[in-house]
Amino acid sequence: MTGAVQIVAFDVNQTLSDMEPLRDRLTAGGAPGHLLETWFAATLRDGFALAAAGSCAPFREVGTEALRVLLSNRPGLAAAPGELAEQVLAGFTELDVHPDVVVGLRLLRDAGLRLVTLTNGSTTVSQALLQRAGVTELFERQLSVEDAGRWKPHPDAYAYAAAQCGVDPGDVCLVAVHPWDIDGAARAGMRTGWLNRNGSPYPRVFTSPDVTGADLPSLAQRLTAL
Repeated sequence: MTGAVQIVAFDVNQTLSDMEPLRDRLTAGGAPGHLLETWFAATLRDGFALAAAGSCAPFREVGTEALRVLLSNRPGLAAAPGELAEQVLAGFTELDVHPDVVVGLRLLRDAGLRLVTLTNGSTTVSQALLQRAGVTELFERQLSVEDAGRWKPHPDAYAYAAAQCGVDPGDVCLVAVHPWDIDGAARAGMRTGWLNRNGSPYPRVFTSPDVTGADLPSLAQRLTAL
């Protein structure tokens, strides 16, 4: 991979969006707050399994079913498992971006980079998130794996994004908080920026990121030097 990065493709869930308010929806419905991490991991597992099998389903459908199963037979819920799952998933439409996101996005845009999203969720949720943050105009495209037909980290998802932007994969840098996403993008030929907000070590089984930052502004500074 040679030449400067032209496009920065952002993962959305947890990378741009702060999912912490979903924990409040769980506890309000009588479920333990720690179930948030278990549920999100289960949702990714099921989405990845479908991709590995050559299939795909919308994030909301996969996430709702994963949470319904986790909530089944749990006592003290304020609603039926399926109903509570729907209530939690509806919270995606009200999430905000992390505090560091807006400054980091503007740094990248001011450096002349093109910005897009590439989410395992829906473009509707991404669009609403960026609109609430007041940064919609910084992005030229909202891309979803629902149109690619495979969830990330399947290579088809990254190839779809590059094709939609009219560039080679090596002209794109995928930014994400998820090491599995970084690894998938790297194997698909993209460059990568790992947003390591919690200071965790990077898993050695995955391809290392090209740049790493503790927040988006610091990552942006390193990324523009690629």
